[in-house]
Amino acid sequence: MSPAGTGVLRYAADARGVATLTLDRPAARNAFNLALAEALALACRRATEEGAKLVLLRAAGPVFCAGADLKERQGMSDEQVRARRLRGFLAYAAIEALPMPSVAVVAGPAVGSGVEIAAACDFILATPAASFRTPEALWGTVGATQRLPRVLGARLARDLMFTGRVLSAAEALAHGLVTRLVAPAALEATVEEIAATIAKAPPAALRMAKRCIAEGLDRDPRGALATELLAIEENLAAAEWRKAMAQFGKG
Repeated sequence: MSPAGTGVLRYAADARGVATLTLDRPAARNAFNLALAEALALACRRATEEGAKLVLLRAAGPVFCAGADLKERQGMSDEQVRARRLRGFLAYAAIEALPMPSVAVVAGPAVGSGVEIAAACDFILATPAASFRTPEALWGTVGATQRLPRVLGARLARDLMFTGRVLSAAEALAHGLVTRLVAPAALEATVEEIAATIAKAPPAALRMAKRCIAEGLDRDPRGALATELLAIEENLAAAEWRKAMAQFGKG
């Protein structure tokens, strides 16, 4: 099934290789259900197979994602809940494993699974209307305990998890969850600027840089440096850098 035809996610790709994945359950505040989890994983696979240079992850309506669809869980057995949760983890992992750059564009509240989806991207672009909340423990469940502490630090992650308080877009920027905070009027121009820059860049080099950062963070300094040296050798063998250097200074 094409993710464009699921009714919960829209997939669009332009001629530059920019793929846009849009959560498309606005009437349900883009609540994260099984269909959306499966569509996200499928869309990530499609973007990879089609050689997208950039993946933008957006949402329809004023809410980025209100979290897990709790209505869907009513009446589920333990096994069904377990299976649904695993599908969600697979969707987050699929976003995180994208070989090309990925950017979440958050212009409204992100709760629970919405925070996970956005944080799985390489970076988050947000407007002041964005906010982030992980109240899973207060709802009697467990979630968002692994990705957020690595971004925000354990203490702030505990504060959010234990109290359910809202992290504003400004706070998220200050603590590194959001990398750019832009006015709503400037949002589309900023998204386009990012897309145009990445679409013009050598895709292999961007993929290598992304891979080196991810692998380097899991290694000690010497191992991390070895990762970059191996990527440099791969880059030299491909000779793509010569084409880029030939264009340097030509605008």
